[in-house]
Amino acid sequence: MPRDLDPRLLRAFAAVADELHFTRAAARLYVAQQALSRDVRRLERELGVELFVRTTRHVTLTADGERLLPYARRVLDAQDELLAAADGAARPLLVDLNSPGPTMTSARVLTRARELAPECELMARYESGLSHAAAEIMAGRLDVSFGRFAGLAPSVRAQLAQQPVRLEPMAVLLPEIHPLAARECVPLGALAGETVYAGDGNPRTPEWTDLARKLFAGRGITVAPPAPLAVGEEEFRRVMEKFGNPVLVVVDFPALPGTVRRPLVDPVPLSPVSLVWRKGLRHPGLDALRRAAAELAAREGWLERDPAQWLPEGDTSLMYGRA
Repeated sequence: MPRDLDPRLLRAFAAVADELHFTRAAARLYVAQQALSRDVRRLERELGVELFVRTTRHVTLTADGERLLPYARRVLDAQDELLAAADGAARPLLVDLNSPGPTMTSARVLTRARELAPECELMARYESGLSHAAAEIMAGRLDVSFGRFAGLAPSVRAQLAQQPVRLEPMAVLLPEIHPLAARECVPLGALAGETVYAGDGNPRTPEWTDLARKLFAGRGITVAPPAPLAVGEEEFRRVMEKFGNPVLVVVDFPALPGTVRRPLVDPVPLSPVSLVWRKGLRHPGLDALRRAAAELAAREGWLERDPAQWLPEGDTSLMYGRA
């Protein structure tokens, strides 16, 4: 009788053969090292051969591993071609960036992904909030978004996959005439007694308001009450001038006329950003986004954290994989 091999096992074999290092191969495949080792052992049992010689310091291919590797690669290439045809590589991947602005984390990841996969059409959208974007993803009207994964309901998170991208320092946007605008940075303690806008009442961004409430708790800072959403740069500027409230943002939030952006310190609060997509989604554009996010995070130190910085424990668990 013919035997079937799970392509995942062949992919594990090829990755270890490329890296000759189980830890690096696991990181490349976004799996745990134990799971990768288990897949390689299973493939060896199914093929009835030993593919690698493992010591405490080195991993090398056996003669059988060298002989079978080209066959495994041809199978994987054929599978990738089949999946690309089925998924429609020409189909645009709809990528929500939350907000426009070339300096934003999501925009930088998208720009790099377009460089990595110029043959893919990655179409930007601006849904202004992961909670709303997640519903659009599950409904099939959107493919990918960015945001605070821990801010979603557990039932929603169960239907989505995520890859941590950045722990982004937070800031406040201030009217130029605000007393704190003259400072280069704003200690959290200096906001005591202030009413800070954090999107309360906006059904698209409850995860952001929740993060603000956690940050402001016990510090004498009040979340501004719900207000109609200001749409467009000019309307946003007008509302800021009228009410004069600081606005909680991230350090790469685009500057607006009549305002200044000041980083928060003592402690530096972090906004966790993940790449989020529907479980089971396959698309070469998603692969490019994941590679771009990992590349930028490594180069820019986006996921490095000083223990003195502030991040809610629930977010810490999801970002770093701790229970």
